[in-house]
Amino acid sequence: MLSWIFWPMTITVLTVTLLPLTNGVVWWVRIWDFPRLHIAILALTLLVACLPFAISFKLLLCVLLGGVLSYQAFQIFPYTSLAQTEIDFVQASDPSITVSLISVNVLMENTRHDDLKAIIDREDPDILLLMETDQVWSDALSDLLARYPTTKSHLADDHYGLIFATRLETKSLELLWPDADDTPAIRAVLRSPDGVDFNFLGLHPRPPVPGNTTVVRDKQIEDAALITQSSIRPTVVMGDFNDVAWSWTTRRFKRYSGLVEPRVGRGMISSFHANYSFLRLPIDQIFITKDIGLVSFNRLDNFGSDHFPMAATVLFDKSWEVADGR
Repeated sequence: MLSWIFWPMTITVLTVTLLPLTNGVVWWVRIWDFPRLHIAILALTLLVACLPFAISFKLLLCVLLGGVLSYQAFQIFPYTSLAQTEIDFVQASDPSITVSLISVNVLMENTRHDDLKAIIDREDPDILLLMETDQVWSDALSDLLARYPTTKSHLADDHYGLIFATRLETKSLELLWPDADDTPAIRAVLRSPDGVDFNFLGLHPRPPVPGNTTVVRDKQIEDAALITQSSIRPTVVMGDFNDVAWSWTTRRFKRYSGLVEPRVGRGMISSFHANYSFLRLPIDQIFITKDIGLVSFNRLDNFGSDHFPMAATVLFDKSWEVADGR
């Protein structure tokens, strides 16, 4: 009797583990890139639970569950505090030359505009990237955005609006429109307070949900990597990637671009879903080139969106010192 419980569940966790290895682009394949921690926990639970019972082909069942657990653990291991960090925190000799950044998916239907304004007031970022912004959000934040000398926006009621604002000197700024997609990206060349020109890329591609393939999302992320690869300037890439940090798409992005990731060795620091802790995943990303110093990286307060804001402070002055801690 128990064989008819454990075997179907084992086949299920094995199947959802193997599906992403096909690199298929349909949503019901790529969605299984996301819950690797959840699949690992389920495999471990099944493995422990089956041990006291007599089950048909029990050894094979345990081997399969052990394989699933090992593979999923290997995938998420870099996003635990047990792993080696890719980039150390540094100390700025002069805080006035650091650059602070915030990216946040506001959730278009969210009406807690004042709560987000309070967060931005407190953090006072040099660069602000807002996603899912419509005219209502733009109007609600108009007084705050007016503080920034440079803004660029695409307002839309389809959850793919975008607002970019910065107080830094702006050398160039444009909206990019990937082929076959209507979700914009931001590309800018900015100058840091200490006079270093750097690239900023802000992304918000579509997620793998019913009705979507991941072709355009994957291409947008790949194009960002190629832009970075061909640039001689330091680069910051951030935004809601709608892709987990450990997916093959993001790993390819890092391999092509040579960028490093603050999360590695520090934990998942998950940004979505803000309202359900058991569903949280690291899908709001920030990557920087190795010639940039990372002063801080953290998740900010819940303000009613399904995403937490993500914040970072970086340094372009090469005279930094490595800070204590990870």
